[in-house]
Amino acid sequence: MTRDSHSKNTGFLRAHRLRAAGVACVALTAALLTGCGQDSGSTSTTTKTSEAARAVPEATSPSPSGSESASPGQMTEDQKERKELISATKVTYDKAITTAEGAVKGSKLIELELMSAEDAANEDGASSSPSPTGSPSPTGSPSPTGSASPTGSASPTGSASPGSGPQWVATVAAKTGTKHKVHIDAVSGKVVSSAEDSGQETADKARTVKQMTEAKQTPEQAAQAATAKKKGTVTSLELDENDQGTLVWKTDVVTEDWKKTTFDIDASNGSVTHEETDTD
Repeated sequence: MTRDSHSKNTGFLRAHRLRAAGVACVALTAALLTGCGQDSGSTSTTTKTSEAARAVPEATSPSPSGSESASPGQMTEDQKERKELISATKVTYDKAITTAEGAVKGSKLIELELMSAEDAANEDGASSSPSPTGSPSPTGSPSPTGSASPTGSASPTGSASPGSGPQWVATVAAKTGTKHKVHIDAVSGKVVSSAEDSGQETADKARTVKQMTEAKQTPEQAAQAATAKKKGTVTSLELDENDQGTLVWKTDVVTEDWKKTTFDIDASNGSVTHEETDTD
């Protein structure tokens, strides 16, 4: 009896120890599996966070090419005005010449200049450009009643309203030497206004006829001679005598740096007789 009881007790203890060891093993295995899962997830999260941290600065920080150019701050006021005026202009000088000469039958261009609408209005000595009938109108053309339109909108003829953009201001002369001032919208190319210059004397007309006869070079040819010397945008042409009494086409060319160079082009043979750059 004693031996059997001892054997039973010994077997019970051994089974209890085995069950305890099994439980401990299961717990240890679970802990290891949990730890491995957490390590794996932690590593994955850390990797994603690290990649995001590297990507965000590259996406948000400005590149050197996106930085503002220092050139605008270095430009003079005159250069800034030229840039603004030319950038807003859609009609080239040669098209403006054709339009101006077409506005006055049988005329030839003797002067052309690209101006802001404000300067163009002041060119005529009034706040508004003259209409074809000579009566001022905010739209550049007479309204049916002769009074200004309250909306300031374009006239029925489609002429642009002064003040809406840059203008080509042209002076053309008829065969008699009579001068006419023609304003052309530098965006649409339409005639804003056309009127005969007032107060012209007989001697002035005779002088104009003489100059037109002596000028063998057209304004277009003078412009081409100037831009062949210096590439740029033609903003002004004028038939006049220089200090030596030679008849020339004074031609302004604005280059890419927005500086203006004035050329004297001999009106008889197209040669460049003088060149001067305005550094302002």
